[in-house]
Amino acid sequence: MKKIVTLIVVVLFSSIGFAQNGAKIDFKAENNTIDFGTITKGRDNGVRVFEFTNTGDAPLVIFSIQSTSNVTIISKPKDSVLPGKTAKIEVKYNLVPGPIRKTITVECNAVNYDDGRVPLKIKGEVVAN
Repeated sequence: MKKIVTLIVVVLFSSIGFAQNGAKIDFKAENNTIDFGTITKGRDNGVRVFEFTNTGDAPLVIFSIQSTSNVTIISKPKDSVLPGKTAKIEVKYNLVPGPIRKTITVECNAVNYDDGRVPLKIKGEVVAN
C-alpha cells in the first residue's frame, strides 16, 4: 500500500513539472471563427474584431499576422499583452460576392498553440446588391 501511495505522489509531482508556463492566448470567438452570415455588398463594411485574453502567466507578444487574399489587418496590439488583459485584432474583408472562407494566421509566443501559430477564420457569404 505504501508503494502505491508513493507512486501516486511521484506521478502527481512529475505532472506539475510538465504544466505549461508562459503566455496563453484565448479567443472569445468560438473555434477562433467569426461567421459573417449572409451579408449584402454595400450594406456592410466587412470589418470584424477578434477579441482575446492572455490567460497565461507571462506577457503575450504578437510577432506577425498573415492574411489571405481579400483580408486586411486593420489593427493589432503594438505592445505585449499582460497576463489577464484583453486585446483585439481588427480585420476587414473586401466584400467580393460569393462564399467567404478565409484564414488569418497569428504568430505569437503563446504556449497553448503549436509553435505559437494561431489560425483565425472568417466565413459567410456576400451577395450582390
